[in-house]
Amino acid sequence: MLSIHFTKHARKRILPVVLAYVLGAISLLPAEGTAPVANATAIKQEQQPPTAVTPQAAKATDAKTINSPDFELYYADVLQTWKQQGAQDAANSVTIKAAAPAARSEGSIFSTGSLEGKTDVLLWKAASTSWVEYQFNVSAKGLYEFQASYRPLPGNGVGNPIAWDVTLDGKHPFREASSITFYREWKDARPILKNDDGDEVRPRSIEAPAWRIQPFIDSEGAYANPLKWYLTEGVHTIRLSGNEPVAIEELRIVPPEKLKPYAGVAAAYPQSKPVEAQALTLQAEDMALKNDTSIKLFSDTDPRTVPVAKGRITYNTVGAKRWMYQNQEITWNFEVPETGKYKLALRSLQNQISQKSSFRRIKIDDKVPFEEFLMYRFPYNSSWKGTVLEQPDGKPYELFLEKGKHTLSIAVTGAPIKPILIGIDELSQRLRSIDQDLRALTGGLIDRNRTWKVDQELPDLAGRLDETAKLMDSLSGQLLLVNGSKDSIIQGFSTSAQDIRELLKKLDDVPYYADQITSINEKISNFIEQLLQQPLQLDEIYIAPLEKPFPEMEASWISQIAGSVTNFFYSFQSRDSLSDLDERVLNVWVQRGRDYVDQLQQLTDEVFTADTGIKVKVNLLPTPQLLVMSNAAGIQPDVALGLTQDLPVDYAIRGSVTDLSKFPDFANIYKQYSPGSWLPLHYNKGYYAIPETQSFQVLFYRKDILKQLGLEIPQTWDDVYALLPVLQQNSLNFYMNPKDYTPFFYQNHSEFYEPPGLRTALDTPQGFKSFKQWTDLYNTYAVEKEVPSFYQHFRRGTMPIGVSDYNMYVQLTAAAPELNNRWGIAEIPGVKQPDGTVERWAGGGQRTGVIFEKSKKKDQAWKFMQWWVSPETQARYGNDIEAVNGVAFRWNTSNAQAFTKLPWKQEDANVILKQWSWYKDVPNLPGGYFLEREITNAWLRAVVDGTNYRSSLETAVLDIDRELRRKQQEFGYVDQDGRVIKTLDLPVINKPWEGVNAYVK
Repeated sequence: MLSIHFTKHARKRILPVVLAYVLGAISLLPAEGTAPVANATAIKQEQQPPTAVTPQAAKATDAKTINSPDFELYYADVLQTWKQQGAQDAANSVTIKAAAPAARSEGSIFSTGSLEGKTDVLLWKAASTSWVEYQFNVSAKGLYEFQASYRPLPGNGVGNPIAWDVTLDGKHPFREASSITFYREWKDARPILKNDDGDEVRPRSIEAPAWRIQPFIDSEGAYANPLKWYLTEGVHTIRLSGNEPVAIEELRIVPPEKLKPYAGVAAAYPQSKPVEAQALTLQAEDMALKNDTSIKLFSDTDPRTVPVAKGRITYNTVGAKRWMYQNQEITWNFEVPETGKYKLALRSLQNQISQKSSFRRIKIDDKVPFEEFLMYRFPYNSSWKGTVLEQPDGKPYELFLEKGKHTLSIAVTGAPIKPILIGIDELSQRLRSIDQDLRALTGGLIDRNRTWKVDQELPDLAGRLDETAKLMDSLSGQLLLVNGSKDSIIQGFSTSAQDIRELLKKLDDVPYYADQITSINEKISNFIEQLLQQPLQLDEIYIAPLEKPFPEMEASWISQIAGSVTNFFYSFQSRDSLSDLDERVLNVWVQRGRDYVDQLQQLTDEVFTADTGIKVKVNLLPTPQLLVMSNAAGIQPDVALGLTQDLPVDYAIRGSVTDLSKFPDFANIYKQYSPGSWLPLHYNKGYYAIPETQSFQVLFYRKDILKQLGLEIPQTWDDVYALLPVLQQNSLNFYMNPKDYTPFFYQNHSEFYEPPGLRTALDTPQGFKSFKQWTDLYNTYAVEKEVPSFYQHFRRGTMPIGVSDYNMYVQLTAAAPELNNRWGIAEIPGVKQPDGTVERWAGGGQRTGVIFEKSKKKDQAWKFMQWWVSPETQARYGNDIEAVNGVAFRWNTSNAQAFTKLPWKQEDANVILKQWSWYKDVPNLPGGYFLEREITNAWLRAVVDGTNYRSSLETAVLDIDRELRRKQQEFGYVDQDGRVIKTLDLPVINKPWEGVNAYVK
């Protein structure tokens, strides 16, 4: 048997959590010793789950460690406590009419009225976080489920799911209550359009709002059943807080529904005659509904996949890597010709992550028919398989269906892996505690000349390391039972346990290898993201009468060979050939993904060409190096989009791109963007590109953790220094990307170059002050020098505050639903000025568009560029690309007016817009590439090697100026003797952009 050894404080909490997951997560696995699953099978419900470890147990182990889950208990832990106190499932129901709240937040966002056949409903037109409160009376204490009858109202742009922070009698009964999610429903636009190459274009998602009754579920999909809530007899108050518009008819408080095992359900089926009809075949890509716009169609070239691709992009499957996160659900409609017993099969592909199983919850007519369909396992397989949904003995599960129309819904569930994730939390806390003790012992320095007596200085270290290795072994065994076969994570747990035991062999040498403990912790923590990913791709779905065979679901070896040969010849067909430029059209090359290119081509054909008559061909540019090679070959497009902000000036120096400031109406375009965004695009008194997209730097913070610690959001860097001791005393830290130096220099009025643009300005008093502030953050204030993933640390709560960018925002929004309402953003810390204002200058990085000098259609190209960067086009494109691909494709336009028309939360949009006024990036000069390289080297010398900060920066200045001078001589700015021939005259930007204020609400 597998076992875990815990401290005496933690040991008491383990059995309750095991039982909690039986009841709450239903994470129930095959008995130990069961052979790995050979095909898709249900996880049996009668058997015990592996031992899980709660964050509370971890806290008992190391009371000084604060981790965000500790602040509020997990649902599973709370549920078990209720059960231990004798709580039983309730028998009575209560209905709350939503149109008559007891209280609500101020404002005019609430009203009552009628909507689609429902009368007297609450219309909650949320634009920013607001709340509504109800009082209700229960006649008997017990465990209840909450349900809502709701209909989503139109949101801003592409609507987000409706997420509620739910409190009962003024508090969260468990941490998951802060993120209760109700999903919108979408369908794909039909018919699927084709581009000029014959490739299908991914359809956009169209919202299909309707009244639904759904239970309160956690946003992580961590529990197979709806959440239960314990209510005592008497009056209670429930508050719903959210920021998405929704209509609510009523809230229902009902007894929990009890699902039966398959054997009991099947025994109760009525007698029926064998169904004579043939098997139904559903094309999986023809889904009726989906609850997430991220769920997408994919083109597959397997010869058995229907319809056959024939060398062109043909969207003939659904899912894969776009259907792998919690609660994502797809629904299909079907109709059976006769009443009787049926069986279900899928033509599926589960090969995205080697040897890793995926889990799905399966519903018929919006109900899970029996327990085994709560968490159905789809094992890894490298090729398409015909997957019959079958019992462990190989017999298909029987479904009794009445004649007529039905629905099949399949959703991602994270319930089976939730105990593993909690175990990783426990393991990570143990490793972090050991690492901190070792660093406290050694002072953070590895001195090989010093001899340690660890059994005297850290007498409990051997025991803690041994317990950690045993926990790794246990997690490896647990995951094997869940997954059904060995994968890289299981192997990672095992090898990490071996590494720990190797350290134990020479205990007195452990302080020399403190970094190894850190590395193991990072490796273990990185398993979380992979565990959460559960991809599955579907081609066809089969509903067959019990006595009839399924159609052939896999390609024969002969057809596979024939298909491979056919696909080989298809590969020679010309498509997106950059060498075949059509002189009759405007040629636009885009350095973005295929989805972006297709969407731009579709929008251009629909709007720009229709309005102007100018035909445009949009091609995918795989790498910007092709622009250099195409120029050498005499082949060049008219326009290029999606280029990083350093490339336009690089091309301008060589006369390859056009000075856009010479075009008419450029002044009107210039004022639509922040002056600081133009700075990297300026060269020789001209502007050679237009900003398209722009990242942003903001302060991310965990509301729950800062509240628990009594910390305020820092406004200045002095405020950051003041909160760091509190964080670090609780084993937490602040995050600042060590490669992001622009805030420290610009906030201290230090420029990177002198105004003429011929030498660096870093060797000024302000420059040295800025560099010292930057390096002191790591040397003096102990901010982490290297953080592989701030997102993971922020999600787990070990770094509850830090400065990050647009990518972090999208990650949290798309893949961390459990943190809904638990995190926020603010303007970055700045430097207080004598007049009391705080300057918050920062860069971010941009993607840009250029017009090439060799283009013979410059006037047409300028018209296209004006249309493309206009607020209307940017807003339309941003909403379309998100409707097609989901929130992960949120378009971070550089146009502030268009930005306000995209589906940002209003309070977040206001923060980003306020920070936008302080946007200022680094100029690009001939030889300017040396600036980033040498300033990074200076940081490494000062922070890693311990060199004096002033000496380190002076070395960098000499190297930067030497390279600048070399390039200035090459391009004719100074002569061989160093005399100035001409200057670059950089724009001066020393005031925040006031033009953005009009968009802050």
